[in-house]
Amino acid sequence: MLRIEHLTKSFGEKIAVNDLSLHIAPGEIYGFIGHNGAGKTTTLKSVVGIQNFDAGEITIGGVSLKQDPIGCKKMLAYIPDNPDIYEFMTGIKYLNFIADIFGVEANTRRERIKEYADRFELTADLAQPVSAYSHGMKQKLAIISAWLHEPRLIVMDEPFVGLDPKASFLLKEMMREVCRGGGAIFFSTHVLEVAEKLCDKVAIIKQGSLIRSGTMDEVRGDESLENVFLELEAEAEA
Repeated sequence: MLRIEHLTKSFGEKIAVNDLSLHIAPGEIYGFIGHNGAGKTTTLKSVVGIQNFDAGEITIGGVSLKQDPIGCKKMLAYIPDNPDIYEFMTGIKYLNFIADIFGVEANTRRERIKEYADRFELTADLAQPVSAYSHGMKQKLAIISAWLHEPRLIVMDEPFVGLDPKASFLLKEMMREVCRGGGAIFFSTHVLEVAEKLCDKVAIIKQGSLIRSGTMDEVRGDESLENVFLELEAEAEA
């Protein structure tokens, strides 16, 4: 579904991502772990075409991001770490705006908006301007908008931040539904307990370089993911 081959990105003299390669297959929930400034967000923004990269190749569903960026973007959805949503719009206008961009047919969008807004208990608030939403409500709206066109790949940067326990549970269920349908999830998180329980595979990045990746059992062995992460961080600093 997603292939990242030798991705490299620099900002001036700082190498943010250094020769990173990851392969994410259909049906996989893939966690991306690292400390602040490790290169996670830079990688995710490169994958979704927001940010150019210096070297390497990214393909989504076999399509090159460099050669056909629009084709790739039609297959994916992206939820950033801070949901910057047009605050002058109402919730329902924003969802219809996103549905228009992806060409979601009118009846289909109504059904999906109702389904997901009801799940997140946001239906009654869709007539309100986004400026009146709390951070958690904006996060829910961003999640609903990402699911509207049934993307094959969903990329998320710290998606559980700001969500209450019920909404977090619902998001996990929706992620599993996507993967059961043959899609894939690539997301960053600092909540290692969530990654440990939810992910099929995980990658740990340090100062822009991949230091370990694989299935959850391969990465953690007999230890907890938290212990492995802290040990690898210490080794990389030594």
